[in-house]
Amino acid sequence: MRKAQKQQAEELVRQMEEAHDQIKKFIEQGSIPSALELLEECQNGGITVGTLIENTEGEGHPTVLLLEEYCEVAYQIHEELIQNKNVNTNKIYKLLRQKLIKAANSLKNNITVKKEAVFLPYKASMWDSLESVWKAADEDAYCDAYVIPIPYYDKNPDGSFREMHYEADQYPDYVPITRYDEFDFAKHRPDMIYIHNGYDNWNLVTSVHPDFFSGNLKKYTEKLIYIPYFVLDEIEPDNEQAVESMKHFCFMPGIINADQVIVQSENMKKIYISEYLKAAKERGLQGKHLDREYLERKFLGLGSPKYDRVLSIKKENLDIPQEWLKVIEKPNGSWKKIILYNTGIAALLAHNEKWVNKIENVLETFRENQDEVALLWRPHPLIESAMKSMRPEVLQKYEMLKETYLAEGWGIYDETADVDRAVVFSDAYYGDSSSVVQLYKQTRKPIMIQNVEIMN
Repeated sequence: MRKAQKQQAEELVRQMEEAHDQIKKFIEQGSIPSALELLEECQNGGITVGTLIENTEGEGHPTVLLLEEYCEVAYQIHEELIQNKNVNTNKIYKLLRQKLIKAANSLKNNITVKKEAVFLPYKASMWDSLESVWKAADEDAYCDAYVIPIPYYDKNPDGSFREMHYEADQYPDYVPITRYDEFDFAKHRPDMIYIHNGYDNWNLVTSVHPDFFSGNLKKYTEKLIYIPYFVLDEIEPDNEQAVESMKHFCFMPGIINADQVIVQSENMKKIYISEYLKAAKERGLQGKHLDREYLERKFLGLGSPKYDRVLSIKKENLDIPQEWLKVIEKPNGSWKKIILYNTGIAALLAHNEKWVNKIENVLETFRENQDEVALLWRPHPLIESAMKSMRPEVLQKYEMLKETYLAEGWGIYDETADVDRAVVFSDAYYGDSSSVVQLYKQTRKPIMIQNVEIMN
């Protein structure tokens, strides 16, 4: 039984207890019709509580049996009052009270409260930021966990929505999926809702469906929890230049509305709190938003679930597509070295056409060395959406590079939802600085960041 349901049942029982006192007064005053009416309401209350318990705990629950006994006694007293007005008032009061106390104690002690946790990923490729938390909730016998992928939209340069995406079919087979339009948040009122997109309408490239903006979700839960879908370079709180480059992550709608924010380290927690306080003051927020003690409880430096997942994957257990093996295997059956080439949005926005030219140069270099090295190119999953929205002038050349690469077939193009497979599967990392670099560091394999100013 959910917490809210148990509270509802306990409140009904409390009202029935209060009704007993009034029934006693009505009988003593000779107001038998009023006493009969209250007795009927008590029976209905017992039936309502019993039905609620049966719906959540199943038929034959001990508490339901005790409520049935209570209802039977209330019925007998009701009939006795109709037939005989000279009844023993104290005896009636004592019988009702004894039966209801037994049912109330059973309700309290024999019904366990189950929590409900809802996870709302939007891009399947970012599911790793929630997976280990979901697994813990799913394995908890006293928690019902729901994974509900939500739709999102690409945005036009003017901020309007373009096409909608819904990636429910891209999650691992072991993750049970609930459709977003088949889950009634108002009815369920989950104890916890987890999100990994905190931008709401602040993002210039994409937007989750407005129904799932953090401000709306907060109406349906006591605890909204935000976990970033990314990990950042670890920096010291007193490194002003480094903090300046990432402070925009510390203050956004999802963080403002969240009851808890889980970040990757204690140092990052200090930075988030400091930058949140500054931004909250600038925007005129009041109360708890400026209370450092509250923020110390709100922000938790527990680590990123992304680390949990990438460290749990074994290379020998990976499912490698056959078309990838054709690129990787040498004629003698041995494998080439596999280089994960990761290209990201931040580098695109910083360097524009230079960045596209760099990719062209990199692809040519790896094509010339394809006999010894296999290239696994994995662009950011929103890279083309970002170009359409913010850098349309480079889109055509980029698409031509991509189409040529795919047509020639000498390398791997990975646009699947599973970034961790690429991280674990490859032998080294090359490409833009991004959160994938932080994941790659966990593997202790070589990493090189590309420089768009250097060709060849």
